[in-house]
Amino acid sequence: MTHQPEELFTAVDSLLAAVDGGKVLPAPGERVRLREAAGLTPAAVAQALGVRVPSITAWEAGRAEPKGERLEAYRRLLEGLAQRYPATAQPAPADDSGTSAADAPSTAPRPAPESPPLPALRDTAPICHRSRPDRPLSSPRPVARKAAKAAFDPRFPHGPLAVLDGDGSAYCADGIVLDCLARTVPELVEWTLAESGLGAPRLHRYGKDPDPLIVLTAAAAVKLGLPERLEGPEQRRSLRLPADHPVVKQVTKAKWKLTQRGFGPWARIYRPAQAGKRQCVQLAVLSWDALDSRAWPGVPEMGPADIARVLGVYAQRVITPRGSTAVSGLELMTALRPPTRAVQDRTTGNWVPGHNPGSLGSEPVDPAPPEATQEHPVVVGTGWTGGFLDEEAYQWVRDVDLLTGEEAALPWAVGLDLNTAFLAAAARLVVGLSGPEYVKHPAFDKRIPGSWLVDLSRIELDPRLPSPFTPSGLRPEGPAWYQTHTVAYARQLGYDVQPIEAYLRRETGAYLDPWHDRLKTAYVDTLADLGVTTDLDDAAFLQAMELHKQVDPASAAVLAAIKATVKGGVGKLRERPQGRHYKDGERWPALERPTWRPDIRAAVISKARVNMHRKMLNMAKMTGLYPLAVLSDCVVYPSPGRSPLDFLPYSADGKPIPGAFRLGSTPGLAKVEGVQAMAWAVDVMEQGLNPARHIKGDGHDASVDEGE
Repeated sequence: MTHQPEELFTAVDSLLAAVDGGKVLPAPGERVRLREAAGLTPAAVAQALGVRVPSITAWEAGRAEPKGERLEAYRRLLEGLAQRYPATAQPAPADDSGTSAADAPSTAPRPAPESPPLPALRDTAPICHRSRPDRPLSSPRPVARKAAKAAFDPRFPHGPLAVLDGDGSAYCADGIVLDCLARTVPELVEWTLAESGLGAPRLHRYGKDPDPLIVLTAAAAVKLGLPERLEGPEQRRSLRLPADHPVVKQVTKAKWKLTQRGFGPWARIYRPAQAGKRQCVQLAVLSWDALDSRAWPGVPEMGPADIARVLGVYAQRVITPRGSTAVSGLELMTALRPPTRAVQDRTTGNWVPGHNPGSLGSEPVDPAPPEATQEHPVVVGTGWTGGFLDEEAYQWVRDVDLLTGEEAALPWAVGLDLNTAFLAAAARLVVGLSGPEYVKHPAFDKRIPGSWLVDLSRIELDPRLPSPFTPSGLRPEGPAWYQTHTVAYARQLGYDVQPIEAYLRRETGAYLDPWHDRLKTAYVDTLADLGVTTDLDDAAFLQAMELHKQVDPASAAVLAAIKATVKGGVGKLRERPQGRHYKDGERWPALERPTWRPDIRAAVISKARVNMHRKMLNMAKMTGLYPLAVLSDCVVYPSPGRSPLDFLPYSADGKPIPGAFRLGSTPGLAKVEGVQAMAWAVDVMEQGLNPARHIKGDGHDASVDEGE
């Protein structure tokens, strides 16, 4: 025996005391019965008790028990439910064959079919049973309720989206599976708007509810009359169906409309709003590469239920997808800062759309010539030859001749990558909300966002660091245009700069603040789902980051999509013309957006590059170490060990020193990008290549985050 008699007696007495004190919970099966009798989901119970859904699942399975205050609260819940739904122990009636109803084949809704095993995202509910329809095109709403969330809206009980498979199963974000018997695209649109219960509440009180999203598998696309793939050179080039395709004709005949993008991988089908109510459905065709595997790694190969989970968490934490992650990133800006709000006309007393303070407004604003691109009408039409802003991300390699013998003798090169550097730069970033104003010989003011013509070529800096004024890291040659943050940093370094001219924006605001806050929360929460929490010390953080992608492929895919949303959203602020028929000087569709704002993109990238240089400069002062190379938000350092713990600065009590690179899971802090031998890094540098691009060593080169 493993216990002495006294220990056994003590344990038994403790158990009896727990029974007497009412601290023993009902059997696991009874816990499930009580919750289901009340129509409560595990997510609703989890929210009430302040725990995660897996905890409720474990309690109901008997694998774990609540403790402390949650034990008392959970017992109180079960006791209250037991009073309302007492158990009835009645024998199951036998049928004519002598078989009891309990043994007879069930006629209840069958469970949703499972796709290949994939760890469930942490804040999604288990898949519910679905029921077969008694009426055309739709099934009755499942009895099981949607998982309770802070943004729950009774108008949309089944969440923001569904993935439709070829057998008519519509997999919703929270595990509910509906039946959709639509045979055509117009029928699918009607079902989505009238019967599916899909949609999401607006993100801002002056905004609009996101359109419901239906994602079509290849089988569902074929069933609806769509080609499995977009074949043919014309379709491939335009990425949309031709106007005479039967499905396009069906949509038109049913008096629905397509946007100017036509019927492509992301198709929006709508009718004009009636009584202020939008009638619009977003479709995404998986087999037409609607989900780019670079932004959604592994997702296109998942089963429909798992795709619904991944997209559902993204929709909950970021936005219901509207297209690529870049498109979604831009749409998120507008959803959080709607251009208009309802204002009362003093003359008529009617409510009309008015400007929403802090937004970019509803009309596009042309950039100043140095902020534009070479093909923009403000450049081509005016013959501008005064140069352009060159606020881009770093692509710099130190001259090999500047390596010291001590550096070359170190055994390792360690790459540090800043978490979502562009997102960190967007925090509390003041940008221009109005059009540019030309000023000759202005006095520099770091509080005014704009573009300044300044000569920074005379500034002499340590050549072992990249210049903070150019993306190449080389010293500027003569006067050039710079964004406010770059000029302010020159001032911070102690240099008196006198602008020659400038284009300034007098109306300002922190336009990107809500965008930053929402994406930061999404990023941190998703990393936490993967076991990388903000309370880890540096050693534990490094260990968690080594394994985080293996914890849950679905959450890892959401994380990748969030990062792509940041980069792509910034890039969309300066979307270039597309199509081989475009001619310089013509306006292209993106210019008609109020969010075509290359000056805001320049502000984000300028601040990100300046932040990177400031950290490198502080590292040199604190440790005497200089980087080997920089590629956007990745910097490579020589190191005596394989870990950044071997060269990052720490105080005597082991705490990171502010100002230099620090490890952590929040935007702007660093993680390991890769580790290679120092001899390898020197060899790469001698070949004229950037070791920061290849430091991962996994065959997947890093790319510069140009924000395009």
